Amino acid sequence: MDEEQLDKPLEFSVVSDLGPRMRRMNLKVKCESLNEIREVASKNDGANHKVTEALVGDETGSILLTLWDDTIDRVEIGKSYMIKNSYTSIFRGSLRLNLGKYGELEDSEEEISEINTENNLSEKVYQAPRRSFQRGGGGGGYRGPSGGGDRDYGGGYRRRNPRDRRGGGGGGGRRKY
Repeated sequence: MDEEQLDKPLEFSVVSDLGPRMRRMNLKVKCESLNEIREVASKNDGANHKVTEALVGDETGSILLTLWDDTIDRVEIGKSYMIKNSYTSIFRGSLRLNLGKYGELEDSEEEISEINTENNLSEKVYQAPRRSFQRGGGGGGYRGPSGGGDRDYGGGYRRRNPRDRRGGGGGGGRRKY
């Protein structure tokens, strides 16, 4: 970071501005409620972790904040917080605010008096984008007689023969006209 960025004050968003897949969000919120703490096993290493959600918000709206392990003990109902470098995600069709690896949660000197729980962004149902698991498409894969990297050379498209499971990416092949 250069000196200009360090001197620049943080810009804070309001909860009602949040939407799916937003990054580097800074917010000032108050904790309205905490859900029950659950134990979950990590998909990566199998270790057990504590997780819960807190309903946090400001005058414009509210959202569920996902809290993990040590962060859970730092949040109290009725207290105001500054959340820095957070991001949003869709979990089970619901918008969530997350701290993640680089996010920070700090006590706020600025007290938030009221939370708009009527505009709870986590109650709105979102359709998560479907991930494609089809074979074919660009990049990598089989470089056979009609495979190819760019579309002019036959790549990037799925094979026309339904029994051919090799995909369509890669390079090579002869130019198609």
